[in-house]
Amino acid sequence: MLTGIPLLIVIFLAIVFIVVASSLWKLHPFVALLLATIMVGLTVGMPLQTIILSINKGFGGLMGYIGLIVIMGSVIGAILEKSGGAMRIADLVLKLVGKKRPALAMSLIGATVSVPVFCDSGFIILSGLNKALAKQTSTKQATLSLALASGLYTTHTLIPPTPGPIAAAGNIGASDYLGTIMLLGIIISIPVLLVSWIFAKRKGMLIDVLDTSTMDASGLEMPSVFKACMPIALPILLIGIGSMAKFMQVEGGVADILLFLGDPLIALFLGMISSFFLFPSFDKKYLTGWVSDGISLSGPILIITGAGGAFGGVLKATPIADLVGSWVAGGQFSGAVFLIISFLIAALLKTSQGSSTSALVITSSMLAPLMTTMGFDTAIELALVVMALGGGAMTVSHANDSYFWVVSQFSGIKMKDAYRSYTVMTGLQGLVVLCLTLLLYAFVS
Repeated sequence: MLTGIPLLIVIFLAIVFIVVASSLWKLHPFVALLLATIMVGLTVGMPLQTIILSINKGFGGLMGYIGLIVIMGSVIGAILEKSGGAMRIADLVLKLVGKKRPALAMSLIGATVSVPVFCDSGFIILSGLNKALAKQTSTKQATLSLALASGLYTTHTLIPPTPGPIAAAGNIGASDYLGTIMLLGIIISIPVLLVSWIFAKRKGMLIDVLDTSTMDASGLEMPSVFKACMPIALPILLIGIGSMAKFMQVEGGVADILLFLGDPLIALFLGMISSFFLFPSFDKKYLTGWVSDGISLSGPILIITGAGGAFGGVLKATPIADLVGSWVAGGQFSGAVFLIISFLIAALLKTSQGSSTSALVITSSMLAPLMTTMGFDTAIELALVVMALGGGAMTVSHANDSYFWVVSQFSGIKMKDAYRSYTVMTGLQGLVVLCLTLLLYAFVS
C-alpha cells in the first residue's frame, strides 16, 4: 500500500478535488465525496474489499453515532422555530448581553455548552437559537453561525471533561493534573474565542446563507421562557451530569442511570419530547406535521455527513498514522520544538482523518514514551503538551470532519463559503493556541 510522501500527496489531491468539484464544477458534495473516497482507496493500493468495508464502516459508524442525534436535533429546531420558542429565547439572550453583541453571546454560549457536550450535538441543539437571534438583531446569520461554531470547537479540544483532552492527558501520564489542564485550557480559550469572534464578525458579513427556516411564527402566541428553554436546557443539563458522573467515576445503580440519561441519544430524545409542550394543541397538524418538517430537514444533512464519514473511514484505513509515528520515534528536540512538532502531528492527523478526538488520542499515544526524555514531567509542562495537541486537533476542519457538515448544513452556508470561512477560522484558532502555548512555555521554563 502506498505510504510516505506519495500518500500525503494523494490525500491532499483528494481534498482539492472535493473542493473544486463541489465549488467550481457544481457537483453535489455527496457525489464528490464518494468519488474522492473511492479514488483514494484505489490510488493508494488498498485491497478492493477493504475499500468497500472502509466506506461502509465510515458511513455506518458515523451514522450510528450522530444519525438519530441529527434527526432529533432537527425536530427540536423545527418546533422551536415554528412555535416561536426560538424567538422567546433570543429575547432572553438579548436582555442579558444586549443587542450590540449577539455574536459574542453565541460564542460564549457555545464555549460553555461544549465543555460537557460534543460540539456536533451542541451546534445542533443551539442552531435554532442562532437563527432566531439573527432575526431579532438583524445580524448576518453566517456571523452568528461562525461565532457559535468557534465557541463550541474551542473548548471541545482544550478543556476536560471533553473526551479528547481527557484521553490525551491519560496517555501522556497527566491524569492527576486535570485541574491544571482545565485551568490552562480556560486561559488559552479566552483569547482564542476573542480572535475567532472578530473573524466571525468580519467574514460572516460577506456570506449569504441558504434559507433553512421552516415557518414564520409571527402569528402565534409566544410560549413561556420555561417551555422555550426546556428543549435546549434539558439535554445540555443531562449530558453535563452524565459527563461529570463519568469524570468523577461514580459507580453503582445511580451511575448507570446518570450515564443512561446523559447519553446524547437519550438526552436529545427527552429534549425532543419536552419540545412537544410547545405545540399550540396536541393534534395531527403539530404532532405529525411539525415533526415531519424537522425530519425532512435532517435528510440532506445526514446524507452528506455520512459521505464525509465514508471519506474519513478510507483515510483511516491508510497507513497515515503509522507514517506519522515513524517520523516521531527516536526524535530529540528542544522543549519548544517538541511542542511545535506535537501540534503539527495532531494537525496532520486531524486534517487527514477528520476526527479531533482521534487526532488527540493517536498523537498523545505516539508522544507518550518521549515525555520523560524531553523533560516534560511537571503539571504545567504536561498541560502545555495537551494544549499543543488540542490546537493541532483544531487544524483544520474540512470535508472529512462531521462537524464541518453539521456547521455548514445546519447554518445554510454553501460549501465553498464554508471552506473560505469556517475552515480558515479553525486553522486560525489552532495557530493562536500554538502561539499562546509557546508563550506560556517560555514563561514557565
